[in-house]
Amino acid sequence: MTDAEQPAAEPSLVAGAHDRRGVFEVGERIQLTDPKGRLHTITLEPGREFHTHRGFLRHDDLIGSHDGSVVTNTAGVEYLALRPLLSDYVMSMPRGAAVVYPKDSGQIVQMADIFPGATVVEAGVGSGALSMSLLRAIGEHGRLLSFERREDFADIARGNGRAFFGGDHPAWTVTVGDLVESLPAVAPPGTVDRVVLDMLAPWECLEAVSEALIPGGVLICYVATTTQLSRVAEGIRAHGGFTEPSAWESLVRGWHLEGLAVRPQHRMHGHTGFLITTRRLAPGVVPPERKRRPAKGAYGDTADVGSTEQDGSGPASTGIDGGPVVVPGSTASTDIPADAWTPEALGERVKSDKTIRRVRRSLAETSDDIG
Repeated sequence: MTDAEQPAAEPSLVAGAHDRRGVFEVGERIQLTDPKGRLHTITLEPGREFHTHRGFLRHDDLIGSHDGSVVTNTAGVEYLALRPLLSDYVMSMPRGAAVVYPKDSGQIVQMADIFPGATVVEAGVGSGALSMSLLRAIGEHGRLLSFERREDFADIARGNGRAFFGGDHPAWTVTVGDLVESLPAVAPPGTVDRVVLDMLAPWECLEAVSEALIPGGVLICYVATTTQLSRVAEGIRAHGGFTEPSAWESLVRGWHLEGLAVRPQHRMHGHTGFLITTRRLAPGVVPPERKRRPAKGAYGDTADVGSTEQDGSGPASTGIDGGPVVVPGSTASTDIPADAWTPEALGERVKSDKTIRRVRRSLAETSDDIG
């Protein structure tokens, strides 16, 4: 039997494939676009209605319709009805913590080379936005081992994932606890292909991550500020078991398309976070010396640039004990106390406990309806 004659594989009933095709069914989330381009997301229920200040439309008029249909409300206003894409869903889903934007999730999946069947460790689940992109990339036969310190955030992430995929994804395990303490019990040394850290202080996890990663495995960190970026870069270099890190950010600017008025939009998705990647070296391998000299004073005004190399060609990034050079009284990120790295200190707007409880409760109710 040739490949062409092989019977088609049954679509997954757990990973959400059945919810991406066919007519609209009861319980599905549908995205309605009005004539002004405004988006409205509803969950289809028999007998219910979607009301605006300009009339209403019945859910029953949508149930059984095809994806991409147009429905008219009682005031004659037309709405385009589509299933939301993953990027649409993560921007409108209930949140506990801030979500990783689609532009960054796409970069993480591509630049970390997340492949089908991979074993991926994720720390800092938040609301589950990045988790869903990772699950899409690894498929049902991969493994996503997610770690979250806050149980309420973990519950919100599970609820969002369950609502999008239509059930619990078979490749996803969420552990409530600290990555450093919990990872050895979940992933034996040298068994993890990729690690994604979306947390305040990823440098604290470098030793645990290095033990879990396979040689050549990719570590990618998502951080919000330059102070975090500097600290994790120096931590990677000081560790000695990783390649030279690379860092970047992405900016997305939409365009206005209307007749001859083709121009950039006035608003854009600017800075959301920095990404920094590195790869695990083979056991016992020493990374090659850096030949590019840092700027004078990069490690403090009194640091002896080039003093770590006899010919003066190397960086002054390491001291006698192999750690980064610390200049007394400097404002380097390595001098900042560990307990100072808080969401508030980094400019994050933290939601109140009351708001988190409300989101968690609403998702629990949604999960009960799905079940």
